[in-house]
Amino acid sequence: MYRFRAMCCAASLTVCQGASASAASQVDGTYVRSLAAPGKTVLVIEYYDGQKSIVGRIGFASANGFQPVSPTTFNVDDRVSLQLFGVEPCQGDMVNRTEGFAGRCDDFAKGQLAIKLKAARVLYCRAFVSEQGARSQDVTCFGYYHYPGTLDTIDNIEEQLVSLGALRLSKKAGGGVLRPDLVQAEKIGRGGFGMWADPRVKSQ
Repeated sequence: MYRFRAMCCAASLTVCQGASASAASQVDGTYVRSLAAPGKTVLVIEYYDGQKSIVGRIGFASANGFQPVSPTTFNVDDRVSLQLFGVEPCQGDMVNRTEGFAGRCDDFAKGQLAIKLKAARVLYCRAFVSEQGARSQDVTCFGYYHYPGTLDTIDNIEEQLVSLGALRLSKKAGGGVLRPDLVQAEKIGRGGFGMWADPRVKSQ
């Protein structure tokens, strides 16, 4: 694992007012693509204050990539883990015959997260400054996926996992969702993808 300071800064990066950096915020694709390094998965975490200004940035590069330790969490190193904010797996077991899966909701979600992490050339994550220095940090993350001649895209990882039915939106104590920016993604997932192919999940 190699640790480095990311040198570039994108002035257009913003965060929403709330508990998490917003998946809907503008991402500077040129900046994210510029972080890619041959033979390594690059991870950059940027921290924001209440005025939507970047106040901290740290980067890592790994030849082996980053591995999930739960359906919504992956380790950066032995000191820091990142928790995808506002999303969760279903409870108990699930069956999706189309995708050939029968087993624990946690295992399905963790497997889908592993795929997204492994395929990314760059993982670009945002958090509020209050998370800086914490062992477990709430973040929103984007992945840069590039296959020459076929794919060159930057996707929000939570949005992708929710639309695939691997994760669903977590709710506040009052019943509202923690990530209203992902409501449309969950509507896609509820069309029968992942967990939503199992009637038992729909009744939870």
